[in-house]
Amino acid sequence: MAARGGAGRGGAMLPPAGVRERVRAVHGGAALPELLRRYDGWAGRYEQDVAALEYRAPHLAAASLAFAFPAPPAGARVLDVGCGTGLVARELQRRGFGCLHGVDGSAGMLERARGTGLYRQLQRCVLGREPLPGPAEHYDAVTVVGALGEGQVPCSALPELLRVTKPGGFLCLTTRSNPSNLRYKAELEAALQRLEQQGAWQKVLAQEVERWERATEEEESVQGTGYISGVVYIYRKCPVPPLEEG
Repeated sequence: MAARGGAGRGGAMLPPAGVRERVRAVHGGAALPELLRRYDGWAGRYEQDVAALEYRAPHLAAASLAFAFPAPPAGARVLDVGCGTGLVARELQRRGFGCLHGVDGSAGMLERARGTGLYRQLQRCVLGREPLPGPAEHYDAVTVVGALGEGQVPCSALPELLRVTKPGGFLCLTTRSNPSNLRYKAELEAALQRLEQQGAWQKVLAQEVERWERATEEEESVQGTGYISGVVYIYRKCPVPPLEEG
């Protein structure tokens, strides 16, 4: 028998119960080893579940990055942080990005990503706990789609993303705007603003999207629609200023 969704108090249909349970499991504040174990266990059903959620972040992020990119992207080196099973890579490839590297903390997710054949390099890395496996100023663009949220990648990891980005390169970040993530979103936006004020990068785009994905709880949905909202940010790393003579 197929899993069935349930109606929330406002009448909007929620995703199937199994999907809701697996999403709750990775957003429930588990300790890191347990969180990674849950992602490993989810890898086989992940794409089926996010399809049920109508998860649009990979499409929206890739489209935003392609719009901002000033040159043909085929030779651009892109790091997909928290790459999961490769959903962002698929969207980037459709838009002409061909040199993709990926990192993720979950070995199970990386195994799925490797099976896509879309990445030139894949490595395990837990962002926020260890440095990214790349030299400084190595990437033309860095994406973090779906991993910036409560109980996931901490805001303190932003300087590490900047470290591996070339001067003039782009950073494409997303987060959710549902009630349980609003504290994290406020902390993230404060950190983004501080880095801009420090001259580390310039904001290119901040786009709020209402139907980001289906809500897993009625109280998380936007005005009883059954969906949560989210936001895509594009920043451009400021070029290194020239040395003053004298």
